Amino acid sequence: MYRVALCDDEEKQRELVKNILIALSIKSNIEFEFELFDSGEQLVSHYENNQKPFHIIILDIEMSGINGIQTAQLIRNLKKLDEQIIFLTNYPEYMVESFDVMTFQYLIKPIAPHILEEKVIKLCQYFQALDKKWMIIKSAYEEVVLRYDDIIAIEAAKSLTIKSKLNFITTGQTYESRGIISDYALALKDFNFLQIHRSIIINLIHVKKFASGVVLMSNDAELPIGRTKVKEVKDFYTKFMIMKDH
Repeated sequence: MYRVALCDDEEKQRELVKNILIALSIKSNIEFEFELFDSGEQLVSHYENNQKPFHIIILDIEMSGINGIQTAQLIRNLKKLDEQIIFLTNYPEYMVESFDVMTFQYLIKPIAPHILEEKVIKLCQYFQALDKKWMIIKSAYEEVVLRYDDIIAIEAAKSLTIKSKLNFITTGQTYESRGIISDYALALKDFNFLQIHRSIIINLIHVKKFASGVVLMSNDAELPIGRTKVKEVKDFYTKFMIMKDH
């Protein structure tokens, strides 16, 4: 499922784009989840409050308040670089400016449904290629989409009420879920994750430094390295650093 933000100060335009994508969903079997925003400020606020990110943002450029390009700039400034942005506008002269915010597509209104469909299908194919860099976990009563790069560590947590409880510690917050830590260690081993203790997996891109028997992470947490794993962890990290520099 792909999360799509539709941001336009005209309700009619928001509904038009939404209906084009609903029709595409029925034809192509691609699932979308929509959120509608009537101003750039509202969309930026969504991100500032650390709410669920979007895969695709479809933005009108001319809006009352901040315009679409300013909105995109503020979102990029929050280090949200994976969102794919499609601009819709009546004015071609904004196109050059739009390149500064890593735009996927710049479409002139009125939008021909088949053109928008074609662009969105390309985007979904791109996301499928990236799928290995995302995971979906069940946390409380919702599904949460996590980027691998945002995960600092996964910890098995003792709980009297939840069997096989795991904490997914990310750069934004910690999510509680369930699962077997060794399963995650196996599934993630090709993506810079390493099990350093029977109850801890770390993401090597978030390592600040190793000290005696512990590793210091980017969130300043000190995590213990299992006694039998010290050499393996150091060897693995050395290889990771060599590969990273090439």
